[in-house]
Amino acid sequence: MADRACMRHDLEPLAVGNDVSVDLKILTARRYDLTADRTRAMTRLRAQLLEYFPALVRSFDYSRIKGALVLLTGYQTPAALRRIGSSRLATWLKNRKVRSSASVQAAEAQHTAVPGEKPATAMVAKPAREVMALDKEISEIDTLIKARFREHQHSEAIPSMPGMGPLLSAEFIAITGGNMDAFGTSDRLDGVAGLAPVPRNSGRISGNLHRPRRYSPRP
Repeated sequence: MADRACMRHDLEPLAVGNDVSVDLKILTARRYDLTADRTRAMTRLRAQLLEYFPALVRSFDYSRIKGALVLLTGYQTPAALRRIGSSRLATWLKNRKVRSSASVQAAEAQHTAVPGEKPATAMVAKPAREVMALDKEISEIDTLIKARFREHQHSEAIPSMPGMGPLLSAEFIAITGGNMDAFGTSDRLDGVAGLAPVPRNSGRISGNLHRPRRYSPRP
């Protein structure tokens, strides 16, 4: 009787997914790790570059960041960019399948060599290569996720719902196995999706409901 009284009653049964959902869970988890690594590398890169070449950071087109990353693997200082010049730099980038950039103009805006610039160049080139490698790996794993998701029985129905793209649909299968019973109730699904309002009551004030700013992406 004592052992039975000590048993927890708030634990949920372990749901075992099918082969597709298990594979997608592994692949999507790996993708999360890669994107987190990429964010950290980009943050380090940008912070280091701002220390000695802020004009170059302002010239970057972040919608086509590949060009900036390729540039930084070869040229990291204003002096180096001025030496190569716009014409030769455009050729150098074109040979690496990248469009020309406004980097030489940024170099012309800064002629002062900042202390610590020389060791900082290596600290910029390395994360630039890391981000490029991570972009390639993320692209490869996206292909694997999409291909595996297409093998699921609900691969046509789930993406047809509003807001459900290929990767989000794959994540949904990874979490639930395509079985809505994984959420238990519709209220729990609302909470996981961030749709259920949360109370912000204070003192005598009650019923003060707001949209949650944080919510769990997993059931």
